[in-house]
Amino acid sequence: MNNRLPKYQHLQTPTIFAHRGASVYAPENTLSSFLLAISQNADAIELDAKLCASGEVVVIHDPSVDRTTNGLGKVLELPLKALREFDAGSWFGTDFQGEGIPTLDEVFEVVGRKIFINVEITNYASPCDDLPNSVVELVRRHGLQESVLFSSFNPLALRKANKLLPEVPIGLLALPGIQGAWARSWPGRFVPHQALHPEMQDTTLNLINKQHRLGRRVHVWTVNSADNMRTLFNWKIDGIFTDDPLLAQQILTQATS
Repeated sequence: MNNRLPKYQHLQTPTIFAHRGASVYAPENTLSSFLLAISQNADAIELDAKLCASGEVVVIHDPSVDRTTNGLGKVLELPLKALREFDAGSWFGTDFQGEGIPTLDEVFEVVGRKIFINVEITNYASPCDDLPNSVVELVRRHGLQESVLFSSFNPLALRKANKLLPEVPIGLLALPGIQGAWARSWPGRFVPHQALHPEMQDTTLNLINKQHRLGRRVHVWTVNSADNMRTLFNWKIDGIFTDDPLLAQQILTQATS
């Protein structure tokens, strides 16, 4: 493991990553969701980064704004000015009316010094674009090299981010089933990574032990079932991504008491 990654290596184990923030309790990928995750004592947050039409890095999961805002259209085709007009909270509840789509710059400014952040580089619709460069630039600008982890299903993005900022750890996301088999086996070695991020149904004790022998952590997505949490905690998992960090902490306390 890279000894230039002190905060990463000393994360709480298992690490409870608040998936898109505390997204059971607040609209996903919003500042409210991230701040709530911090107040709920999550160990880290996970967020989705992608480029909009005017070149800024915005935080939103889907390639379009349709599901999580009152707007319509693809993120890649909408400039930041247009994205600013959309309500990203009302779909979740009236308490969050007027919540906006944040930029990664804003997220780093508000919570970057408060919690570890897994930045998923989600340029899946445009896999060779400048998103890795833009994310790296923001990490450097905010001085968060020791407080972030880059992850992606896109090996090109991970290789580029690693070349630009080798001191930041890499999490290789594995698609479910046969599509992600390469990442969970020997071909995955061609993508530099310090952690494997498999889907829950593909995670076995044998996979965890194998990755540990290779000096890697294993962070499993997305774990919302109490039974699955118990199983993974008993297997000494390194981390889980969950929409419900409060439940994860409750189950972890039970598992370790």
